[in-house]
Amino acid sequence: MTIQSVKDLETIKEEYRIKLNLPETVKVNIGMASCGIAAGAKDSFDTAKQAFSDNKKIDICQTGCIGYCEVEPLVEVIAKDQPRMMFKNVTKDKIVDIINAYINNDYSDKKIKKHILGQVKDPRSLLEDDMENPQEKVAPLEDIPFLEETPFFKGQVKIALRNCGYVDPDSIEEYFGKQGYIAFLNALHNTKPQDIITAVKESGLRGRGGGGFPTGIKWATCAKHEGDRSIICNADEGDPGAYMDRSILEGDPHSVIEGMLIAGLAIGSSQGFMYVRNEYPLAVKRLVTAIKQATDYGLLGDNIAGTNFSFKIKISTGAGAFVCGESTALMASLEGKVGRPKAKYVHTVEKGFRDQPTNLNNVETYANVPAIVLKGAPWYAGFGTDNSKGTKAFSLVGKVRNTGLLEVPMGIPLKDIVFNMGEGLPGKKKFKAVQTGGPSGGCIPEGLMDTPVDYQQLASVGSIMGSGGMIVMDENTCMVDVARYFLDFLKDESCGQCNPCREGIKQSLDILTAICEGNGKEGDIELLEELGVMIGNFSLCGLGTSAPNPVLTTIKYFREEYESHIRDKKCKAGVCKNLFVYEIDESACTGCGLCAKKCPQDAITGDKKEPHVLDQDKCIKCGICYDACKFNAIVIK
Repeated sequence: MTIQSVKDLETIKEEYRIKLNLPETVKVNIGMASCGIAAGAKDSFDTAKQAFSDNKKIDICQTGCIGYCEVEPLVEVIAKDQPRMMFKNVTKDKIVDIINAYINNDYSDKKIKKHILGQVKDPRSLLEDDMENPQEKVAPLEDIPFLEETPFFKGQVKIALRNCGYVDPDSIEEYFGKQGYIAFLNALHNTKPQDIITAVKESGLRGRGGGGFPTGIKWATCAKHEGDRSIICNADEGDPGAYMDRSILEGDPHSVIEGMLIAGLAIGSSQGFMYVRNEYPLAVKRLVTAIKQATDYGLLGDNIAGTNFSFKIKISTGAGAFVCGESTALMASLEGKVGRPKAKYVHTVEKGFRDQPTNLNNVETYANVPAIVLKGAPWYAGFGTDNSKGTKAFSLVGKVRNTGLLEVPMGIPLKDIVFNMGEGLPGKKKFKAVQTGGPSGGCIPEGLMDTPVDYQQLASVGSIMGSGGMIVMDENTCMVDVARYFLDFLKDESCGQCNPCREGIKQSLDILTAICEGNGKEGDIELLEELGVMIGNFSLCGLGTSAPNPVLTTIKYFREEYESHIRDKKCKAGVCKNLFVYEIDESACTGCGLCAKKCPQDAITGDKKEPHVLDQDKCIKCGICYDACKFNAIVIK
């Protein structure tokens, strides 16, 4: 059938709402995004499918990622009149027992109980306040926390990630069941394009890809220019450690397609392009399926829902060049040319793809649009700060207990994300810094962890929002080496078109490498600062202008580490191998022998219960003994 109206959609929506929330069978949702599959979710899925193949009362289903990647594979089990339960670390050898325990409502076995993450208090998204909480009349289980009140999820507000982990990304009907495409159809039949743009403007939504430009203003400017307008979705997510866009595409691709449809309607475009990294094969596969489904229902194609509005989407895969995240480089690549940025004295909203007016936003930005149109600009603007409205998705990675994807209101202090949701650092290590904004972001020290997460506040401490990468570093992180690492990445990813970026980054990297190898000299710090200012001021595109951030912020907040490397020839973090040695503290060594047993070079010797000795000539500074010692007897000198 083809969808002609909201009424058509409502019929399917109600059917699938019941299937999603009050199923007649036991519904087992297994998180099958890339992170879950990497942790073994596919094996768990296949095992459960085979084990219950003859049981018509159990449905084994897939979803995207709910965000808590640290404890994948994640499995949610749902049944009518029973608590919805979320289980963690459900590997193939555990899944059958866990499903049976749920069916029997018996969690007395400690081996099963340790896999319980929580019971779901309210599975509705923020867009589903037109229905009662399906768990309202279900008595909760005692001694089992509500999922929403566990540290990782408490305080999160999910708008862009609203359906990830709750729907099958290969089912458009389940997306219908979560209010999908109602915003678009309402806009198509009842709203003037200018009013859509006004709503997006008033919502305060800013581009979530890194630039932070106001989305509504960009749409309005593009709509003013005559020509064959295009809508492009930038899914070329390239920041190391960042995977918000991938997760949305793998878990809820229809939210992005609906956002692009609304943008096309508002701006007056009939063609959309999805530029996706080729390294995201699962995302591409699910996009292909989603576009076909939307086309089959008449939500993409010619004369959508019997109107004059037509819109089609093509997918183009990029080769993974970081610089193609920049809009003009992306458009060049989309045209089949080398992906290099252009000077922006002519903006892409006037002359972009094929020299025609073009609107480009990233995945997360488009995923927010249906929610804004459905709930209204004031609702969205009610989250966040004066300058940064709404919410932002972050990938929290690095030296932190709870890694994963989370979405929080703008303005939340950095410390709440790292120390409350992330639950701090593992292994009693001390916090040193958090880097926001990917490889071009700044490193923020502990003293500034009260900084609210918004565009202006992060810029004021030398960092950027970027696309949402957030890397936590502990006391064993060398900040000079961190700056060297990110510049090495940026040197390789620079297109080499402009001198400040090409030569400036290389010069800075050479200096940092020399410092890390013990060859630093007086004046290097000042030269790095001078180069950083030059690169930032005179590079052609955002990659170059933001490239000095890791260097300048680590010098600003951790200058003593640079000075120690240069003057004392010491790396106190124990990272730069020419600048430290491991030694055994005799007073702390118990002679347990674990370090000697672990050492791959047989560099540690000693009698049982006697202090051991480390042979410096054999030691390769791999750090295995340091990590293995439970008595802090291996020290860095």
